[in-house]
Amino acid sequence: MTELLTAAQMRAIEQAAIASGEVTGLELMERAGRGVVEAIFEEWPELAPGAGVAGGAAPSVQGTSPPEFSGQNEDGAHRAVVLCGPGNNGGDGFVVARLLKEAGWEVEVFLYGDAGKLPPDARVNYQRWGEMGEVLPLTPQAPPELAHRHIVIDAMFGTGLARPLSELGPFLRDICDCVDAGGSLMLQERWPYWPPVVAIDIPSGICADSGRPIFDEAVAERIRRGSSAACAAADLTVTFHAQKLGHALASGGFWCGKIVCADIGISSPASRTLPRSELVKMASDTGSRFKRNGHKYSHGYALILSGSVGKGGAARLAARGALRVGAGAVTLGCPPAAMIENAAQLNAVMLRKIKAADALNVALEDTRINALCVGPGMGTGPREAALLAACLEQTRPGASPGRGVVLDADALTLLAQNEALFAKLHAQCVLTPHAGEFARLFPDIAEKLAAPATKGPAYSKVDATREAAKRAGCVVLFKGPDTVIAAPDAQCSINASVYDRSAPWLATAGSGDVLAGFITGLLARGFAPMNAAESGAWLHTECALSFGPGLIAEDLPEELPKVFRALGV
Repeated sequence: MTELLTAAQMRAIEQAAIASGEVTGLELMERAGRGVVEAIFEEWPELAPGAGVAGGAAPSVQGTSPPEFSGQNEDGAHRAVVLCGPGNNGGDGFVVARLLKEAGWEVEVFLYGDAGKLPPDARVNYQRWGEMGEVLPLTPQAPPELAHRHIVIDAMFGTGLARPLSELGPFLRDICDCVDAGGSLMLQERWPYWPPVVAIDIPSGICADSGRPIFDEAVAERIRRGSSAACAAADLTVTFHAQKLGHALASGGFWCGKIVCADIGISSPASRTLPRSELVKMASDTGSRFKRNGHKYSHGYALILSGSVGKGGAARLAARGALRVGAGAVTLGCPPAAMIENAAQLNAVMLRKIKAADALNVALEDTRINALCVGPGMGTGPREAALLAACLEQTRPGASPGRGVVLDADALTLLAQNEALFAKLHAQCVLTPHAGEFARLFPDIAEKLAAPATKGPAYSKVDATREAAKRAGCVVLFKGPDTVIAAPDAQCSINASVYDRSAPWLATAGSGDVLAGFITGLLARGFAPMNAAESGAWLHTECALSFGPGLIAEDLPEELPKVFRALGV
């Protein structure tokens, strides 16, 4: 399990380690700075001591730096600018500056704020740097020259930022615009003379708990006009001990560039020091759950409800996903008029006429059926509302046999329209809304999430999904590039398709239906609702990564065998 932490949790872990005598604050700061420098040299080996830079060219994220660009001084030394803030993030920056200087670099250091008000450990490192070089004020009268340098270090605010940068002065906001112009992957081709930007912990301006930029309305208007960046962008972000929620949520993955987690020698993971209800983890692989023998029905039997004529494609995608993920048998239940259409396109998936709720109740007399999927392409009329009510009744805890149910698409619309149906939700349900469906189901929660982040820690998608799961009394999988899965007891995980798991081609019609099928098939296999949702989301992304660009929804189930072989399942 990979743990994701809030800024407060990370501070608590550090303070506990210091209080126990395991480490001092100064040692942690030294290790953090060393971790940043090591990450820089690993990412850009040409900058490492003894490597040199061929032709004097600075490292380029996309290879766009022109031959005439030289980031070196007359002595051939590499050049860096370190922007330090008024807290411990700035202290880390002073350590980085000192270590680069010791490696033979030419380093310029700028400080925003009063050195006399630095925290104790940061002040010690400020003084240590002062024995090697000067500290320039970060003010409008002394603007840092960022172009024609090998590296810019953003050590301004990190995880501690709790207010908009615009409150800290227009100049500082402009510095972030300047850093964005140099560091953003999106803008690199337009600004070839700018060096890569390395952020310490998280790019300045991003809330470490939500991944959302913190800005006031004035900056929001500049962003809407395209005349301002939301925060400082980085090509490389180096964090410590564990990734933070903001690295995976919202736009954090975009602003952070590549993420590296450096070990700073704290032995206890968060799972040993924090209550389970406060932990958030990254969704991961399915382990060895599939390695068992038996016949098809012992591997689970899923029933997928379909829509009328011409509306069955979504349910067929879900059925194929459930079958490929490992359900031993899958039946598609559809109106009689749609039988021929579905029969023409399905082979291994069985068919059953289900015209109304009474026919569904008869079908569910087959106690081998242990998982249902309701909603994809089903419709939102009175017949479908009755079918949904019957499904919720037949799957409630205590009903025999125990059954899980995935509620997607049209089922979510029906739940949003009908309070009585919503009240029937129970712990065996998994809701899989995208942002629009989430807003219809939980309008007040969605409104809080959509409100501008004007202070930190900002309300996050994790907060929203946990609140929704508690209200619904079941697992909620809030879809998106930063998919969040939460249970009513506050268990939570994130399946973030960012960094090396970025899979933008998942944004294709029908991919969500396949995800619903994956989760249904895993429920049939015996996975608990939370684990089924986590594993289904993780496999969904793995299939997209395995296939690559050009993916359409039909490709996702067919990629599962390759993914399973790679996992050794």
